[in-house]
Amino acid sequence: MDAALDLLRQLITSPWVYLLIFGLTAVDAFFPAVPGEAAVITAAVLSTGGSPNLAAVIAVAAVGACVGDHISYAIGRGGGANRLAGFPDGSRRRASSEWARRALNRRGGLILTTSRYLPGGRTAVTLTMGAVRYPRRSFLLYDVIATVTWAVYCGLLGYFGGLAFARHPVKGVLAGIGLSVLVTLGIEAVRWLRHRAHRRAAARNWPGGPT
Repeated sequence: MDAALDLLRQLITSPWVYLLIFGLTAVDAFFPAVPGEAAVITAAVLSTGGSPNLAAVIAVAAVGACVGDHISYAIGRGGGANRLAGFPDGSRRRASSEWARRALNRRGGLILTTSRYLPGGRTAVTLTMGAVRYPRRSFLLYDVIATVTWAVYCGLLGYFGGLAFARHPVKGVLAGIGLSVLVTLGIEAVRWLRHRAHRRAAARNWPGGPT
């Protein structure tokens, strides 16, 4: 354990750590299996020792996440848009795509910002926004807000975890990641409950539905 921790410290204190954080957060945006969030939290935990610099970790994570989101958006805009255009008029898929377009036009900023905290959700939303050709300028504006707030959240979560477990940095890393998972599950639970409530309301209002 001590040898692994020393190796981790050597990597984290190296100037190359910023390039690593940038790469992981960028790829994580369109390939959720990459542990971008965990990397940011880990670096922030160890920043309590003076290196790496917490502000630099947050800034690089935000830029990496923003770049990755735009790659995901471009993938959706390139392939997804053509696929959506090929759906026959009146088909269920065309109706679903039009519903997604209307929902994003109304609440695109809120959807993009909240999805940033859901590893799989952020990829699905950015791909869909590209596929329905959500305006690029609006996407950039809301994505900057989403990635900066997300990076600050991960950075401070790790930093205060590191302070709380100053003598046991591994515990600080685990605590930070564990709390991040709990927050993610909490957001997903709220989203699921709201979706369930909307479905019940729609069923009650549907002609012939339960009264």
